[in-house]
Amino acid sequence: MSEPRESSESRESRESREFDVIVIGAGPTGENVADRTAAAGLRTAIVESELVGGDCSYWACIPSKALLRPPAALAAARAVAGARQAAGGRLDVAAVLARRNGFVSDWQDDGQVSWLESAGIELIRGHGRLAGERRVTVAAPDGATVELTATHAVAVCTGSAAAVPGLPGVAEARPWTPREATAARKAPDRLAIVGGGVVGAEMAAAWSALGSKVTLLMRGERPLPRMEAFAGDLVAEGLAARGVDVRPGASVAELRRAHATGPVTLTLGGGETLEADEVLFATGRKPRTEDMGLETVGLRPGSWLDVDETLRVRGVDGGWLYCAGDTNRRALLTHQGKYQARVAGAAIVARAAGGPIDDRPWGEHAATADTVGAPQVVFTEPEAASVGLTAQEAERSGRRVRAVDYDLGNVAGAALFSDDYRGKARIVVDLDREVLVGATFVGPQAGDLLHAATIAVTGEVPIARLWHAVPCFPTVSEIWLRLLETLRG
Repeated sequence: MSEPRESSESRESRESREFDVIVIGAGPTGENVADRTAAAGLRTAIVESELVGGDCSYWACIPSKALLRPPAALAAARAVAGARQAAGGRLDVAAVLARRNGFVSDWQDDGQVSWLESAGIELIRGHGRLAGERRVTVAAPDGATVELTATHAVAVCTGSAAAVPGLPGVAEARPWTPREATAARKAPDRLAIVGGGVVGAEMAAAWSALGSKVTLLMRGERPLPRMEAFAGDLVAEGLAARGVDVRPGASVAELRRAHATGPVTLTLGGGETLEADEVLFATGRKPRTEDMGLETVGLRPGSWLDVDETLRVRGVDGGWLYCAGDTNRRALLTHQGKYQARVAGAAIVARAAGGPIDDRPWGEHAATADTVGAPQVVFTEPEAASVGLTAQEAERSGRRVRAVDYDLGNVAGAALFSDDYRGKARIVVDLDREVLVGATFVGPQAGDLLHAATIAVTGEVPIARLWHAVPCFPTVSEIWLRLLETLRG
């Protein structure tokens, strides 16, 4: 029997194209992989099913910080006598939201698309799926199918999505995820936030400042459980002082929303009920790999992708598949995804040219910082910033360490910055190697202190040399001198 002929309509709806590199996902990570490979002269295509720029640009990092900055600026003015008297008004919520809209370009990606064009990267819109070795199929918005082949590499940079637990009533309740929380057009009167991690802590600070009555429900004892315990304690105190109802040891058993526009009733683990106008689930992330064709290359759909130090996916024959960003679960941070993208891009270019690969720790083709010096700033109340290991993590790793603490408010620069500056700093010292392996700062604008710590940790700067890095007086950076003095005793 002869094979059925493909109709002319079907033939016209299929297009086959070849590139050197295909990147699936045009968020910051994918853009950086594509930028590196295109700049090296490799023909590069990038596939995106939503907005070019990804979650960070439109629903995460940028809009959340745009919401958080006006309240922080007002709080900073009110913390200083003289300025306090001039800062007695209330936030203009409409102006804050309009400013947020400006930073996300009203959820239009024209500017990002123009940048791709200027970099020589071809954008192919649609849902991309792996279709075997070095092959990607794209279901375009108009229904057409584009079949792509890569001569050198395919990079999966699809990121992660909010993980909402399958609780009774959750579908009917239509809870917010971080996307709705950062894109909301008005402040809900009552907002319940489930989860005390980064998103929960930041959104509690943002929406409470914008007029919502916020209840923060956490399973654990304190917010930010991955940081030093004192960081979570100070953030819990800071949020409570701003009017947030912080509830540790709280879990949600059920949700109910009787009417589409009505309130949500949350039944908590102990049987207590709580009513809110909106509910935000900030309960973790899952990889965006469910419908990506992973099964065509021997991987499990919906799984995190395991990669080596050059970001090449393990378990795939031929070494052509890479994964950078959230999807590999090494460090779910935008800046680390961009770092991985730079490493992956360099590795792809080197292998395409038949050159050597330096995947030794800190080599050009090794993403070592993911596990040694990944920094993070949480823009909550107050700011919390950390890099490297906590004291507990360092001890569990078998190192002989000492944690050195100092009250940030006792530094002259902090006292000048705010009349009632409250904060704390800690460095974690490897006593055998005499270098820092971790640092944490909590307090107003503590994030500005972090990069110095990141350099000290990733550069393995000896403690003896840090003594010669003189901080300016009177700045908050003098905390470095106070920490070293405390270490010396």
